[in-house]
Amino acid sequence: MQLFLNSTSQVLTSIKEKPFKLEKEIQEVFESNLETIMDLQLVKSEFSIKNKRIDTLAYDPVSKAFIIIEYKRNKNISVVDQGFTYLSLMLENKADFIIEYNETLKPNLKRTDVDWSQTRVVFVSTSFTENQKTATNFKDIAIELWEVKRYENNLLSINQIRKGKAAESIKPITQQNEKLKAVNKEIKVYTEEDHLAKHSDDIIELYETFKEAILNLADDIEVEPKKQYIAFKKKKNITDIVVLKKGLKLYINLSKGELDDPKNIMRDITGKGKWGNGDYDTIITDTDKLEYILSLIKQAI
Repeated sequence: MQLFLNSTSQVLTSIKEKPFKLEKEIQEVFESNLETIMDLQLVKSEFSIKNKRIDTLAYDPVSKAFIIIEYKRNKNISVVDQGFTYLSLMLENKADFIIEYNETLKPNLKRTDVDWSQTRVVFVSTSFTENQKTATNFKDIAIELWEVKRYENNLLSINQIRKGKAAESIKPITQQNEKLKAVNKEIKVYTEEDHLAKHSDDIIELYETFKEAILNLADDIEVEPKKQYIAFKKKKNITDIVVLKKGLKLYINLSKGELDDPKNIMRDITGKGKWGNGDYDTIITDTDKLEYILSLIKQAI
């Protein structure tokens, strides 16, 4: 990607890349801004366990899961092999991760509070090879790739490499290796198909209509299926959808008092149990209020 600075006289000046010299520089940027970049809590930098060192141990308060982050400038590593090694390490030593969380962040986190099925490994690098991208292009692999580049004028670009729409399942591959099979059995990466399975064509069509409309609200909204809901994100969750038997439950990620809803169709769920994010939800059974609901969702962007 080529960047330019546009002056007031409409003259473009090329902004040159200023490469990171060390992995440590990338690590410092991410750990200092982990909540801003990934919506994660920093648990421990340089976490050592069983003679292995994890660059960054983080926690996702939304998914209630630990996240392992590794920073790489070496393009020859097998991110799949290393990723599964870290996932296996965590699943075999859950107590150590709980202890580290409690000693660092102080709350009394219990093993049952953590959704271990949502554990994932994130690799951060200035670039990944096509082989590395292809090796992780499975819809249900708990490994993410993030590219980061530094430029002049203190500019950074950070980009998560998304899976292809036609990405296949990794399960047939993991069946051939007992260690990989064990990890994949305990860790679950959810897909839209998981949420839409066994629902009627009418409900699926209703979901697809709202999905397309929400994605058209901005260029960079991403769909991210979670365990209980399907999230629509632009840096952070904007709205979440739970697919029900006879409709959709839609959450808007705004706190109480932040939503302007003159027609009063959203329910205030402050302090109540919920699957999605935010203090507002509504049940949708048709597209009659589609445009109005979109106007509400826009307020969360």
